[in-house]
Amino acid sequence: MYYAMDSAIATLKVTLRRTFEKLANKMVIPNGNEEEKGNQEKESKEESILALLGIIGTILNLIVIIFVYIYTTL
Repeated sequence: MYYAMDSAIATLKVTLRRTFEKLANKMVIPNGNEEEKGNQEKESKEESILALLGIIGTILNLIVIIFVYIYTTL
């Protein structure tokens, strides 16, 4: 029983090591270019604004649905 557990743990370790090595080979080291950093910050700000607008739109849609439901049931 212990041998089976040790074997399974060893197999998991090998699998994790291979996966980590594959990911490490795919990683890109950032260049540190100021223009790219500015673009990333701008995109990040745009994404957060779009996410906020999506949340607000969803809430407004739910309010409209509730009012329409109330109006049609009266």
